Amino acid sequence: MSTAQVAADGTLQAGRLLEEKVAIITGASRGIGAAAARAFAAAGAAVVLAARSTKDLDDVAGQIMAAGGKALAVDTDVGDPAAPGRLVQQALGAFGRLDAAFNNAGQGHMPTPLADLSLDDFDTTLRVNARGVFLTMKYQIPAMLAGGGGAIVNMSSTAGLAGAPGMSAYAAGKHAIIGLTQTAALDYGNQGIRVNAIAPGPILTHNLARADDAAREHIGARLALHRLGQPEEVAATAVWLCSDEASFIIGATIPIDGGKLASSAAL
Repeated sequence: MSTAQVAADGTLQAGRLLEEKVAIITGASRGIGAAAARAFAAAGAAVVLAARSTKDLDDVAGQIMAAGGKALAVDTDVGDPAAPGRLVQQALGAFGRLDAAFNNAGQGHMPTPLADLSLDDFDTTLRVNARGVFLTMKYQIPAMLAGGGGAIVNMSSTAGLAGAPGMSAYAAGKHAIIGLTQTAALDYGNQGIRVNAIAPGPILTHNLARADDAAREHIGARLALHRLGQPEEVAATAVWLCSDEASFIIGATIPIDGGKLASSAAL
C-alpha cells in the first residue's frame, strides 16, 4: 500500500499514518523541516515545531492550524544545552505525550579546505549537528519511555556516509549523527523506541534554489534520476519511518539521494 499520494500541485501528501500521535520537528521553519511539519500534520500528528527563526516558524504553524491541524511553535536553539529540555516539556504540557521526533535542525559552513577552516566554524557546526541531536534525543527518549515507546528520525546526509570536499566539519557532524542513531537504537530498541536516520543528497531547498538554472541542472544530471530531490520526498520518508509501517526498521540510515551514493560506488 502506498504511504503517500501526489496532490494536484505535485507535492507528496502522506496518508494518516500518525493519527493521534504527537511529534516534534526541529529545524521546522523552512526547507525540509517546514515540509516535514506539514507532512506530519497531514499524517494526523499534532506537531511541535522548533527553530531559531521565530517569524518563519510561526508562519508554518499558522498554515498548519489554518488547514485544521494542531501545531505549536517553540523558539529553540538545539545547541543550547537547556533548550531541548524546554522544548520537550512544552510538548508534554500542550499535548500530554511524545510519540515521534524528526531531528532535522542542522548547521553548514562555507566550503573550506580542512586546514583553512576556523576552529569557531568547526565548533559551531558540531554544536548544532552532533551535540544538537544528542541533546534532543537525551530529552525526547525519557518522554517516549514514559508513554510506552516511540520513533525518532535523525537528519544526517550523504556527507555522513561519504566524504564531502571542503565540508570537514559538516561531514564530521553528519557522520556523528549516524553513530548516535545506531547507539541509541541499540540502547532503547528493547524498550519500544526505534531510532533511525535519513541521508538526503541534493534536495531543492533554499541553498540550491539560490543557484542558477545551469548549476542545478548540472547537479541533477549527475544523479541516476537526472533531477534534484524535493523537500516533500524527504518529509514523506521521515513520516513513514515514524509510523507503524516501518515497525521493523531500527538503527538504519536511509539514503534519499536520487542514486548519488550508488553512482559514486560505481566510479
